[in-house]
Amino acid sequence: MKLNIPAEELQSLETVEFTYDSQKRKSPALEELIDIVQYRDLIFQLVRRDMVARYKRSMLGIAWTMLQPLGMMIVLTIVFSRLFNQIDGYAAYVLGGLMPWIFFSQTTTSAIQQSVWGGTLMRRIYVPYTAFPASAIGTGIVNLLLSVIPLLAMTLIVGRPIRWTILFLPIPIILLAAFALGVGLLLSSLAVRFPDIAEMYQIILQAWMYLTPIMYPADILPEAIRKLQLLNPMYYLILLFRVPIYDGVLPSLPLILAATAISLVTLTIGWIYFSHQTDKFAYIA
Repeated sequence: MKLNIPAEELQSLETVEFTYDSQKRKSPALEELIDIVQYRDLIFQLVRRDMVARYKRSMLGIAWTMLQPLGMMIVLTIVFSRLFNQIDGYAAYVLGGLMPWIFFSQTTTSAIQQSVWGGTLMRRIYVPYTAFPASAIGTGIVNLLLSVIPLLAMTLIVGRPIRWTILFLPIPIILLAAFALGVGLLLSSLAVRFPDIAEMYQIILQAWMYLTPIMYPADILPEAIRKLQLLNPMYYLILLFRVPIYDGVLPSLPLILAATAISLVTLTIGWIYFSHQTDKFAYIA
């Protein structure tokens, strides 16, 4: 199709200088946030893809989401129940700590894998890079919500009542998701450049798990080690998740504030750093 543009307009266009001034660009973090809202349907499709791919040919299907924490709980209960027999309803206590930990470890690991995979896609089309870690968190949230069912069942089996405080659970789930996303973004930024980070992180996760009071109460630790627990962010988040179900009470205000601050600060730092690195990912991933 031929466009009939007047000669005077063509002449005026020729005198215009088109330049790109990177200093006038909006904040990369803000641009990424706007894009991720616009591409929310993509995140939904990525979550759907992950769920379908994971359970497509499985006989038990989505039930595996509930069976995995139960299987780990059974092993830990057999091994440690006599050692920590002073804990009433030990199986429910362990499961209440395992579920948020499994969510954190799986989502952060998946965020790394999704980001590395997304680098090849970024060479072909534009999508907000944060969509890949965000979809890993979305998949983890679905799995975590499904896992609440066996947790409530185990709580009743061991003779502990389920109280109205379970209505508080959305708060620790949101904070867990925010913290996991922040950590996932930071690790993904490094893993795209240094693939060995993904392998090193698995070792760190193993040590981190045993340093976190999941299978044992924090008050049995020596005073010096107990003070070091205060530097462990997962200590606050696991406690925030466990208390409304296992203890049947609302978490204390200092615990809520500490967990909120940890999650928001981690998410903010991870989001800003990741957003400033995204322009380079398509070339190095």
